[in-house]
Amino acid sequence: MYVDELAGKGLEIGIVAELLFQFALSFVPMALPLAILLASLMTFGNMGEYSELTALKSSGIPLKRIMRPLVVLISFICVISFFFSNNVLPYSNRQARTLLHDIRRKRPDINIQAGTFNNDIDGFSIKITSREPETNRLDRIYIYDHRKNKGNSDVIYADSGYMRVTLDETAMSMVLFNGYSYSEMPEKDPGRGEKTYPFRKDTFKEQTLVVSLSGFDLERTEIDLFKSNSAMKNISQLTHDIDSLNKRYTERVNDYHKEFNNSLLYEVRNYSNAYNKGQGESVKRPDLPFNSKVLYDSLSVMEKKTVISKAVGNLKSTSNFLTTQKESLYNEVKFIKRYEVNWNKKFTLSVACLVFFLIGAPLGAIIRKGGLGTPAVISVLFFVIWYVVSLSGEKLVEENLVSTTAGVWASTYILLPIGLFLTYKASHDSVILNIDTYLAFLRKIKDYLYRLIIIGTKRNPSFEGQ
Repeated sequence: MYVDELAGKGLEIGIVAELLFQFALSFVPMALPLAILLASLMTFGNMGEYSELTALKSSGIPLKRIMRPLVVLISFICVISFFFSNNVLPYSNRQARTLLHDIRRKRPDINIQAGTFNNDIDGFSIKITSREPETNRLDRIYIYDHRKNKGNSDVIYADSGYMRVTLDETAMSMVLFNGYSYSEMPEKDPGRGEKTYPFRKDTFKEQTLVVSLSGFDLERTEIDLFKSNSAMKNISQLTHDIDSLNKRYTERVNDYHKEFNNSLLYEVRNYSNAYNKGQGESVKRPDLPFNSKVLYDSLSVMEKKTVISKAVGNLKSTSNFLTTQKESLYNEVKFIKRYEVNWNKKFTLSVACLVFFLIGAPLGAIIRKGGLGTPAVISVLFFVIWYVVSLSGEKLVEENLVSTTAGVWASTYILLPIGLFLTYKASHDSVILNIDTYLAFLRKIKDYLYRLIIIGTKRNPSFEGQ
């Protein structure tokens, strides 16, 4: 995935090995359930193939008793997997992302991609239209010089050019061909009331621009650079952040409701139910019926046009307000759901180890095939089902279409009953994977249908010819 960002940057073997090691740690919680599934299938498949399970069962030891010590072992592995996901994984993710960020900054010339602006070099915004991989020639180059901090006051355009890093890697040389340089000049007389906006344009056939890269060596950044990401936090941090985010979301909803109710829904309110009749006397204001049609008909033609125009304007502004706030709240909910997903994944990845063992052990005892062939195929099949269901559930949760518990734990809800069913069948020496069993069942259905046709023909002889 990141080979294009690593190649050509002169990285040491130790840096590449550290990056691969940190990223490899992030796959441990997901690879562990697959490893347990494959190992349990191979173990019990070998025992069934060499009749070791048969010998144990004939000695009066049922399958559940055979699986009991392994269930204890897998439960211990589940606990280890949880602590790994909660303590080691956030640290390794931060280390990997920080190191990858430092590698990306080492050679900014390689990061410049065609069709997008690149701001890796401080003070410059560079865009190229196309790039030839063989010669590394750049076509239609736009360079915005922001070193003066005056906006886009200095712009360079070149028809083609090359970018190369010097041998000591302290600077980058940009050789530009057939272009223009545009610069906004300062006012000669700042006291004049009229602005003349002087402008300068230079034409060049070849121009060399040297930019210092002193800040682009592989300098290790602090590990806390990506600490705000939900994947870099443990259970306690995620719990605190989820609570804070929910509280902030509730406050924003209340603020939007107050703003809509006070500013957009009602422009003028009459809160007084009484009016003064004389000194110190007040009489309750009479309740007058409100009839919008009568009020509208009492207006003149110009007043009607004004009222309608104002109502349409209020409706548009209110609609725009609701649309904007709805999009803002949607992004807020999606952000909160992402935190909740990562909180629940700490547990689901650990429980998946036990679920896959309950699938693999009885299934291996049923198929009675050891080795790496059949168990590997079945393991990959169940793992793909688990992965697709988990990924789909997480997406539905982030879109706020289902609850967090239902979406993230969907794979466990689906595969755990399958594991318990397989354990029950294996304990009773079921032959659910024997093809002859299904062929016999199909033959029974065929015989039943044949008897129905014979009985129908005898009852109605007109069907005999058909």
